[in-house]
Amino acid sequence: MADPRFFKLSSPFRLADLAEIAGAALSANSDPDMLVEDVESLGTAGPRDVSFLDNRKYLGELETSKAGACILSPDDEDRAPAGMSLILSAAPYKSYALVAHAFYPDAAVEPLIAPSAIIGKAAVIGEGCRVGPGAVIESGVEIGARCVIGANAVIGEAVRIGDDTVIGANATLSHCLIGARVHVYPGACIGQRGFGFAIDPAGHVKVPQLGRVIIEDDVEIGANTTVDRGTGPDTVIGAGAMIDNLVQVGHNVRIGARCVLAAQIGISGSCELGELVVIGGQGGLAGHLKIGAGAQIAAQSGILRDVAPGARVMGTPAKPIRRFFREVAILEKLSGKKQ
Repeated sequence: MADPRFFKLSSPFRLADLAEIAGAALSANSDPDMLVEDVESLGTAGPRDVSFLDNRKYLGELETSKAGACILSPDDEDRAPAGMSLILSAAPYKSYALVAHAFYPDAAVEPLIAPSAIIGKAAVIGEGCRVGPGAVIESGVEIGARCVIGANAVIGEAVRIGDDTVIGANATLSHCLIGARVHVYPGACIGQRGFGFAIDPAGHVKVPQLGRVIIEDDVEIGANTTVDRGTGPDTVIGAGAMIDNLVQVGHNVRIGARCVLAAQIGISGSCELGELVVIGGQGGLAGHLKIGAGAQIAAQSGILRDVAPGARVMGTPAKPIRRFFREVAILEKLSGKKQ
């Protein structure tokens, strides 16, 4: 089980209730009144735990698991051990996430403004907020209800933050408008001036960065990620986007709704990503590119030209993923050895 010092368990649940929470159905031989006490991995689960199988790579662990119940696809129902109760789902990982949230719900915000917090004049802090020690909230800031501002976070002048948003410790926000239910993790920097200057042998001339950062609802911004404000047009992160740690988002970038960006990605200025784009870790995008909706870019890929909607690319310079692997196979054949 999760360490109770850090995670509060809410249990038990009837198996039928878990199936409803998961948006799934029980198998015919499952006991709807079985009490389930916790979530666990297949290898460590016991008879009062529920586990899940999403990746068929772990079918072997399913076959030997002692879990009392398991969330899995109907296609894998016949691989489960006899006597295991089953929650059948077309999307087992999503169903597991919903069930795990039920066992370990987010803690309610306990309202508090630490005595050492510094709050500027005309700042508005909504009902039920928590402001940590050493936080700085400058003049004209507007913060919605039930927000959390972590220790030593700095919220710059006139920034607006929507309801139920969490700003992590040591995060720095300026020149930005933040939606509701956004989570900005510790150390993130949002709204700093973009990397824009006119190159001149006599001395480079900085171009004023006169835009903002707009972050829509339900976005996550990972720890130590940086999002530059725009030069005139805004930098925009669409609703539901998930951005990992240590990502750089340049000025004027527009990230569509529900995009997923893994760690250490760099997105140069003025790129546009459509909805549901996925980029693997350490991917790099040159400036002014358009990445179509639903495109998938593999880890460590270098993108030097536009990517069509729904395309899957890999490599540097990136190319269609089938072509990439075909070329790798040819090179291995020519070299006379395989990795």
